[in-house]
Amino acid sequence: MTTVISKKESLALLKLAREYIAGEFGGKSPDIKGISKEISRDVLRQKRGVFVTLHKKGELRGCIGNIEPVKTLENGIRENAIYAAFKDSRFTPLTIDELPRIDIEISILTLPEKMIYKNIQNLVSNLVPGVDGVIIEKDHHRATFLPQVWDQLPEPEAFLSQLCTKAGLPAREWEKGTLTLHTYQVVSFGETDKI
Repeated sequence: MTTVISKKESLALLKLAREYIAGEFGGKSPDIKGISKEISRDVLRQKRGVFVTLHKKGELRGCIGNIEPVKTLENGIRENAIYAAFKDSRFTPLTIDELPRIDIEISILTLPEKMIYKNIQNLVSNLVPGVDGVIIEKDHHRATFLPQVWDQLPEPEAFLSQLCTKAGLPAREWEKGTLTLHTYQVVSFGETDKI
């Protein structure tokens, strides 16, 4: 069962992610227990796919997550916040000087559903830009884009081409109809949102 997350809990989850990152720099112990008291145990213990995204001056600074609900929300946020800050191979590790200048966003995923499509036109017309996150798979290649990526790639054709490239496939591989696709939706909230 999925537990609804309140606005107060959303803010507390963002604080929690920031504290986990700050805790990696040493110094004072993060106030994890104090913040955790602001969040229902049902929320913290539910297993959900979750991504933590870091932005600096509006630009991506790190993003790590898990699609499948294999971890509790609390553990997923902790691990993914730390990995987004320090282990995203696209970026150098976050520095302590950058920490106050990053904005954190958390995306909590629904269960992915397999997308059945008859042809390319059917595939493109069944995607909902801005709503659907998409996972593509072929052989040992796999990649996903969160729904927020539609902001940069609003056309389904460009979205799918970039997703294929991210998966290590030719950009137009999606046109062959040989990919396995799944879609999912997210509840996302960030420090810059008016929650």
